[in-house]
This record gives sequence, structure tokens and C-alpha cells, in this order.
Amino acid sequence: MNRLIRRSVAVPHKGFALAPQAIEVVPDAATYRSCLLERIANATRRIVIVALYLQEDEAGQEILDALYQAKAARPSLHIVIVVDWFRARRGLLGAGRQPGNAAWYQAQREHHGLDVIIHGVPVQTRELFGVLHLKGSIIDDCVIYTGASLNNVYLHRFERYRLDRYHLFDCPALADAMVELVRDVLASTATPRLDLPAAPSTRSLRGDIRRLRTRLRRMAYPLPDSPAIDGLRVIPLLGIGRGNPLNHAICSLLAAARAQIIISTPYFNPPRVVMSEIDRALARGIGVEIIVGHRTANDFYVEPGKPFSASGVLPYLYEDNLRAFARRRQAAIDSGQLVLRIWNDPGHTFHAKGLWIDQRYSLLTGNNLNPRGFNLDLENGLLIDDPHGQWLIPREAELQGIRQHAPVLRSASELGEPGEHPQQVRKFLKRLRLSRLEPLIKRVL
Repeated sequence: MNRLIRRSVAVPHKGFALAPQAIEVVPDAATYRSCLLERIANATRRIVIVALYLQEDEAGQEILDALYQAKAARPSLHIVIVVDWFRARRGLLGAGRQPGNAAWYQAQREHHGLDVIIHGVPVQTRELFGVLHLKGSIIDDCVIYTGASLNNVYLHRFERYRLDRYHLFDCPALADAMVELVRDVLASTATPRLDLPAAPSTRSLRGDIRRLRTRLRRMAYPLPDSPAIDGLRVIPLLGIGRGNPLNHAICSLLAAARAQIIISTPYFNPPRVVMSEIDRALARGIGVEIIVGHRTANDFYVEPGKPFSASGVLPYLYEDNLRAFARRRQAAIDSGQLVLRIWNDPGHTFHAKGLWIDQRYSLLTGNNLNPRGFNLDLENGLLIDDPHGQWLIPREAELQGIRQHAPVLRSASELGEPGEHPQQVRKFLKRLRLSRLEPLIKRVL
């Protein structure tokens, strides 16, 4: 019990006060796209968009066109886009050599002749060991927080969508804090502009990148000086590398649970510390619900008959992890204490991430709750602390929306057996396990 109390005290509590109506939950990707375009069109002072990538496709072009139109209409409007450096300079996985989105950014700037600034942020000297996974865009005094990047499927531009979470915060102080952190990141010489020609090589930036990563470990969102208030608030958290504040908050939230834990992640590969907290919670009698995507709802899934690549193995690795997890905890599943849900809306994909703890805490984050998110990528999150239940109705409505296509898994056998994987997948996984590289691979997935 004493250990539980110490863990509970560690939950962050100092943040920005909110009225319940200051948080809006956007229900789906298509509505989010419309909302984003509307906010861009009506912006008067600043637009700061942060995403893993802005893709050269119809939806990406629509967003970039809207930004250039806003800049043309209001030349004093400050517009900055921040994306991952590596992702912008390569093509899609499995698509062969491509010039990447950076070439498109440069062509668009040359065409429009306006200052829509696009920076690339390299979190590590190689993409494999860390990417920009920050979330949260700011338009005037509104924070738009989602795990979605900017392309056709994330924005439901055509038939297919990728389900994420989408929240709007009408909070000038939070918006200022998030803009200040982006400004601090971009102050580094390791974050060149991608919309200008002759960008430096990654090799030439290696020293700057290492210094940036060291600085990132010391960065934090500026918070109010006043003591914590006893009411609804939002707490921004930053994390990079082991033992960071976001990781600590996630583990503390799991440890603080008194009745219920709900976890949503598209990729089931929990780090050991998260798995340990889940098992401790089950031992305390806490109800645990985990929502994950079906392997066919994974963005790395390769449909039968299409060219196979190594990344197509990932959905099966995640499914194998879930199968092993469920088998070891079948008694908790049978009793109803552990609820596993598999999200599957055929033809669409799943990307919703976060935690819901008791009836008080809701964590919005781009962190996949996996070893990569905990140790390598630059992550953040917004923790909503609702001690008096002022925001429970929209909170529950969002959860019900996520559960809509996520039926309960009654046993591991419903996932099938590894022997049923496609031959190419079985062959690849066998080689991986014989080489004893599987634990290392899981750390960088």
C-alpha cells in the first residue's frame, strides 16, 4: 500500500486551468480535416503545425494550398510547419527510391513565392534510432492535438481512413507554452528549413544533432507559476530517452489507478515497465481494458497478392505479442477483470493512442507505449486531470466511438495460430528468432 501511495503522489498535477467547454472532441478523421482547413482559413496571427510528416498527396496538397492561401490573404500571418527530417527526405517504405516530400516543399515554395516555412527536425543521427513524434498544432490560441499525420488516409480524403484521436483546446496559455517549446527546438542549427533548396546533408549535421538531443533531454513545457488548482486542467508533458517525464507520468498513472485502466495503442509491444504496471494493477484487483488494432488494421499490413516487404512482418509480430499476453492472463480474461478489444473496420486502419485512468485522468499522446516510444523518439502528451468529473460525458463519448469497431477478445485462440501466418512471414520470423535478434528488433519498432 505504501508503494501505491508513493506512486500516486508522482502523478503530475501542475497545469493550465480549463473550463469543460474549452475542450472539444472531434469525432472522426473527415470532420478533423474540415476543422483543420476551417481553422487555417480563419487564422489571424499564427499557425504552427507539428506532425511526423506532411505527405505529397491530395490531402497534403489541400493543406499546403490552404496555408499558402492564408498567407497570401494575410501576409503578416506567421506560418511554420515542423516535420521529421528523415521522413521528409525519403520515400514511402517499400516504394523504392523516391525524392521524398522535401522536393515537393521546395517546388511549392518556388511556385507560390510566399513564406510558409517548413523545418525538418532530426532527433537522432539515424531514423532507426529516433524520430520527431511530437503532436499538437497551434492556430492562434487553439491547440489541436492528434496523433494523425497529414495525408490521404489520416485525413479521410478518399474511401479509406485511419482512426486517431482529435481534440481542440481553447486555451491561450497552453498554446503559448507549446509554441515556445517549438521555438526552442527550432533554435538549434540541427533543424534546417526543408522548403529551401540546397539543404545540408545529414552527415554534416551529426554534431549539431547530438547537441540537439542533449538539449531536448533538458527541455520542458513552461508551466504556470501559481500553485495547482483543484479543478479541470491540462498538463503538457515532454519525453525523450529513458526515465523522461512523460514515461514517468505514464507509469505513475497506471500505478495510481484505483478502479480502472484503459489503454489504446495500434501496436502491441509494451515496454517491460508498462507490462509490469499492468500486472501489478491486475494483482491489485484493478479492471484493465486494452484496445489494439487487428493485424489488418495496422498501417504496415500488406494485403495478400501485393509485393511483400520486411515491414509487412510487423503486424504479425504485434499479434504474436498479444497472443502470448492473452494466454498468460486467460484467468483474468475469463473473470472479466481483463478486457481485450481488437479494433477492425475492414479496409481501414487504427492509430488511436492513450490512457484513461479511473474517472479522473485522460492522457492524449502520440506515444505508442512501446520501447521505441519510451527510449528513442521525441514524444509528448497532454494529460487531462478532471478531479470533479466535469468532463466525463465527452470523455465517455470518445471511448464509445473507439470501441464501436472493437469487439471483445474472449481467448487467444480467436487470434489464430502463428502457423497460419503467410509463408513469407513465417520464414522471416523464423530467421529472426534463429538469429536471436528479435528482442533487439522489438526495442526499435
